[in-house]
Amino acid sequence: MTTTTGTTGTNAGTDWNAWQTSWDRQQEWYMPDREERFRVMLDMVEALVGPAPRVLDLACGTGSITSRLLDRFPQAASVGVDLDPALLAIAEGTFAGDDRVTFVTADLKDPRWASGLPHDSYDAVLTATALHWLHSEPLADLYGRIAELVRDGGLFMNADHMIDDSTPRINAAERALRHARMDQAKHDGAVDWAEWWRLAAQDPVLAGPTARRFEIYGEHAEGDTPSAGWHARVLREKGFTEARPVWCSPSDTLLLALR
Repeated sequence: MTTTTGTTGTNAGTDWNAWQTSWDRQQEWYMPDREERFRVMLDMVEALVGPAPRVLDLACGTGSITSRLLDRFPQAASVGVDLDPALLAIAEGTFAGDDRVTFVTADLKDPRWASGLPHDSYDAVLTATALHWLHSEPLADLYGRIAELVRDGGLFMNADHMIDDSTPRINAAERALRHARMDQAKHDGAVDWAEWWRLAAQDPVLAGPTARRFEIYGEHAEGDTPSAGWHARVLREKGFTEARPVWCSPSDTLLLALR
């Protein structure tokens, strides 16, 4: 159910940094302000738990948060958790030989997902643009388990799509502008999610993991995108003492919860 993988890395000839960069560019097509939310996330890590945190990178993907964490805080340590075999292959290849990083394969919808983690508690649990594939009830359950993993005084941050349904005209206008800009960027050569995965499926190293990834997830799972207020309320109910947004765009929010 849960397996721990080291960062020894195989396929040493693969250009993992190129795959990391291509993933970043693909994500930035959807979120031009992606780096800004990472910057604020790490600002709050430093402010609340200092420059040498033990971090759980939740639904870590290729390790985007871990990469920025270690660049900024060389004394930090990160445990990345994900189920996607293709993205984990890129993450493991990127961080091969770095003893500050461990990766764990686990399904966050399984109540036993945390049983394979190497530590019982963390200074910070961080996640970005990942948990929107969960529906509200399993997400609330996940928040309860996260609260158990964060030490007293530690923090959890989730940067994701959080939609306020009370402002439909604002939401529609923002969405229309954002998609018009995305269409123009794609016309200019930007690679979207579907095209990125098509390219991964053609890579001799990633073809197998990519096929397994689609066996697990299908084309693209979508859950709920409740408001920032919902996230803050549920996190407090699950054991956090404070919770509020610390950054937002018209469509996304970085929400911080403190134990």
